[in-house]
Amino acid sequence: MELPSGFIDQMLDQMPRQEVDALCGALCSDPVVSIRLNDKSEAARNSVCQDLGINQGHRVPWCENGWYLTERPSFTMNPLFHSGAFYVQEASSMFVEQAVRKCVGGPVRVLDLCAAPGGKSTHLLSLLPDGSLLVANEIIRSRANILRENIVKWGRANVVVTNDTPAHIGGSPLMYDLILVDAPCSGEGMFRKDDVAVSEWSPDNVQMCAARQREILEAVWPGLKPGGHIIYSTCTFNRFEDEDNVAWMIGHFGAEAIGIEVSDDWNIKGDMTGRGLPVYHFMPHLTRGEGFFLSLLRKPGLYTDIPLSVKTKTNKCEGQFTEWLAESESFRFAENGGSVMALPECIADDMLRIARSLNTVSCGLELAVRKGRNRTPAHSLAMSRNIRKYAFPVCDLSREKALAYLHGESVTLSDAPRGYVLVTYSGIPLGFANNVGNRANNLYPQQWRIRKQIQL
Repeated sequence: MELPSGFIDQMLDQMPRQEVDALCGALCSDPVVSIRLNDKSEAARNSVCQDLGINQGHRVPWCENGWYLTERPSFTMNPLFHSGAFYVQEASSMFVEQAVRKCVGGPVRVLDLCAAPGGKSTHLLSLLPDGSLLVANEIIRSRANILRENIVKWGRANVVVTNDTPAHIGGSPLMYDLILVDAPCSGEGMFRKDDVAVSEWSPDNVQMCAARQREILEAVWPGLKPGGHIIYSTCTFNRFEDEDNVAWMIGHFGAEAIGIEVSDDWNIKGDMTGRGLPVYHFMPHLTRGEGFFLSLLRKPGLYTDIPLSVKTKTNKCEGQFTEWLAESESFRFAENGGSVMALPECIADDMLRIARSLNTVSCGLELAVRKGRNRTPAHSLAMSRNIRKYAFPVCDLSREKALAYLHGESVTLSDAPRGYVLVTYSGIPLGFANNVGNRANNLYPQQWRIRKQIQL
């Protein structure tokens, strides 16, 4: 791969020649493969570790559930990937965990502004304390649908997926304790994974990205509570999109840059502009991962409002829906467009307020959808950690049959009773089927099915 000469010149302004040569060499090598385990269940964790050959020597040091793989398998042909048992995520970006642990101590309201495809949103869902609420937003509708898919597979109910603009979100009356802005950038850190990022790079594009990032930050800043925190990150190396924008937030907003404790063994590079800012660069010649930049900033002032958890009387939901859901008394139920939704009671008011204020893709846990006069259990319920154990008969499939199910084919569940059956692989839920005797109707979402020819 031939790197743009302008990029090399740009790096020479920030680092010695020897280090730039090492960086360029790393960018021309094979990318690192890493995953993050879902903490949904111990069984899922054990199944993934066994299936992918993970051991303690493969851990990503700055992420509790992050793991390196020795090679890139065919994730599409792994049923555990479709079950949400793990997420394929670049290792450096998992450093968000350290920033969250630094600034979050109790239930919070969090916005992931540029969330698709969902790596950082699913990570946040694993990190946030009970009683917290996540709003995962993506401005491009097609990417918002992908975001929703990955959120559903992660199995948490305390999330609203939105498809809105930074200006509309920042101008709404809603306020957040933490906002993550993983800003669209020139993508220098993705050079060895994405040839398009190399071909599209130019100094002008870098400046355009830096200006757009400031526009995004300007638009969403009013939505951050005084005293709240913003995590600003990019997957690029240059000062214009990184340190210069952090300095701009400090000067323009009066933001305070916050330091994060790191280990020397992680080989994270600091400020490359001489300002002494507490910022964190992941460089592929120094760390096992792609390029990534992160800073944590605090908005000045203090904010006083009512507690995040607003207790109101739970709406009743009779019959089968409460039987499908564990601890159903801790949820409020609502119906929207033929779907029955379950919202965690402690944050239901906030979720409904967001759904009314922003362009919403999904809100809470979808329990059931209307099919004529009947209600069919929603795929979200199969993926949820809140599904009641033994609410449905379970049929565990072989790898071959699991892939056929994920491909959209009808499956035979000869030992299962008639009716709705929870289909699993290695004990991990994949979705529902409606067993009618000689065959079972496949209820796996059509738009999520494997398109490739099945390979075993």
